[in-house]
Amino acid sequence: CADDENVVKIGNEISGIEKKPYTTHPYTIRNGITYLLTNYGEIPLQIFGKHNLANLNAARYACNAIGVNDQQFYEAIQTFKGASKRLELVKQNDNGLVYKDFAHSPSKLKATIQAVREQYPNHHLVACMELHTFSSLSESFLSQYKNVMNEADTAFIFFDHHAVAHKKLPPITNEMVYKGFNRNDLEIFNETDKLQQRLLELKRPQTVFLLMSSGNFGGIVFEELAEKLLG
Repeated sequence: CADDENVVKIGNEISGIEKKPYTTHPYTIRNGITYLLTNYGEIPLQIFGKHNLANLNAARYACNAIGVNDQQFYEAIQTFKGASKRLELVKQNDNGLVYKDFAHSPSKLKATIQAVREQYPNHHLVACMELHTFSSLSESFLSQYKNVMNEADTAFIFFDHHAVAHKKLPPITNEMVYKGFNRNDLEIFNETDKLQQRLLELKRPQTVFLLMSSGNFGGIVFEELAEKLLG
């Protein structure tokens, strides 16, 4: 990836292999759909986000290397719905959209929120993230999340004190989370029922609900919640 200075540095130090730098594929967005800008016209996609479009471009070069030409690639990529749980669309209707995403590291959390913000600039973006991994539930790591949720209109964090205890980690407090994320209007939840109740209070037209976790927010069934949020 030519956009990553560390990767470029490593690549420049390696010899004896063929190297193909890639960047984000040129694109445009209209009415919530991303289109690739190509020599064959605009190609509609079912995925979006700069990180996905960079990976897509790398995949295009890999396909070229084994004999798949660009025209064949662009035809096929239109049906690709993305990897499971990676900006996966749970439900969509006239009231809005619900996405779930596996994002939990600071960089992926930021990239995912930015992708949804860019794709739906006129929607109210509700970003809800669960602190679930060993690192994210560590006080020393929380500062890595500074400002990563700033592009969301409404930002929620969920973590379960029992999960922290089960992982035999030192307790973390809401104050630690506030400080780590550095967002004054951040709302923090420790109980699944209260989180769902608050999400339902935000039910209104033109809203995107982005649920991010490597877990399930203490037992949420995403499909059932989506029905309630958009019903």
